[in-house]
Amino acid sequence: MIGDILTLNAGSSSVKFAVFHPDCPDEAARITGKITGIGRAPVFRAQNRAGAALASDQFGHLNASSNHEDVIALLLEWLDGQLGDQTLSIVGHRVVHGGRDFAQPVRISDAILQDLDALVPLAPLHQPHNLAAIRAVAKWRPNLLQIACFDTGFHRTQDRMAALFALPHSLSDEGIIRYGFHGLSYDYITSVLPDHIGAKADGRVIVAHLGNGASMCAIQNRQSVATSMGFTALDGLMMGRRCGALDPGVVLYLLQSKSMEPAEIEALLYKRSGLLGVSGISNNMKVLEDSDAPAAHEAIDLYTYRAASTLAGLVPSIGGLETLVFTAGIGENSARVRRAICDRLQWLGVELEPQANDANAIKISSAASAVDVLVLPTNEEAVIAAACRVLMDPTNASISFH
Repeated sequence: MIGDILTLNAGSSSVKFAVFHPDCPDEAARITGKITGIGRAPVFRAQNRAGAALASDQFGHLNASSNHEDVIALLLEWLDGQLGDQTLSIVGHRVVHGGRDFAQPVRISDAILQDLDALVPLAPLHQPHNLAAIRAVAKWRPNLLQIACFDTGFHRTQDRMAALFALPHSLSDEGIIRYGFHGLSYDYITSVLPDHIGAKADGRVIVAHLGNGASMCAIQNRQSVATSMGFTALDGLMMGRRCGALDPGVVLYLLQSKSMEPAEIEALLYKRSGLLGVSGISNNMKVLEDSDAPAAHEAIDLYTYRAASTLAGLVPSIGGLETLVFTAGIGENSARVRRAICDRLQWLGVELEPQANDANAIKISSAASAVDVLVLPTNEEAVIAAACRVLMDPTNASISFH
């Protein structure tokens, strides 16, 4: 009997997981859940397909010293009890950076794990935890098949001009180019877009993935043409804690005139900037929206201004705009952010229907809008599970979900 599929998405302080049936791609996950607060006060939540909460007492002793390996070891034990006679056949992981060598999902081996370790400096908030999850599973069950699905893979359809920095060829040739991220999210959105707009899904689309990490992608024929993130997941939009696009001269100034060490600058740009840095209050958009502090409003205003400007800058890459999609935590849930961004895009013919926007409806554009504006939930786990189903066939070395 073929066992279930487990997907793991390990972040800096959380692990999202889902369990899928191996033979039913259209069926919702049997179990979904998340462990948050890793490194502080871990909290476990899980539910079955019907949405009923699934309890677990074994996570109660986790504390601030519990790391990703501890958490995942307990999760795997808990899943064993939940699945009963049904075992796991494969574990699929979100891996943020695939570099130049990995465009498609691949089976994990020691050699591939070593190659992915070399990319940790390019995604320091994500890659170490992605790989820690892989190692935790291997320690628990060494012979269990594991695969890596890369956030950078979706963007490999971009042409050379979209990937190049204006740097010497020698640096481009060694891999200092634009990679783009959030590819699993964009892959999912493009797969379900025909269900909502039919043949227009192959037209000129921009997807705004707005969460604690944020990016945008210009898409045509359901393929990535240009994106806001580049060599690392620090570039582009202002984010929860990350600064986004920044004059490189600022980094030189911090090094030379402020005598900051590289590690200090890394912490500043990745962890103490963005919404948190500007507001001085929080990286959580809901907290800022509920605040009366002027600095909170300024952070939101800067966030939406930068988002609208970035979106406008992507339009030339696809020669116009027919559909705009908001997704991820902020994109799916903040009517205020969507409204503020779209208000700056009226020159493109974007017009919202206020009641639909306030209700987080699927279609939030008005009948008079020249651009369809949608709010669609993303599902990176479904993309990973789809890749797992193909790679469970031992004759396949690698696949592309899209």
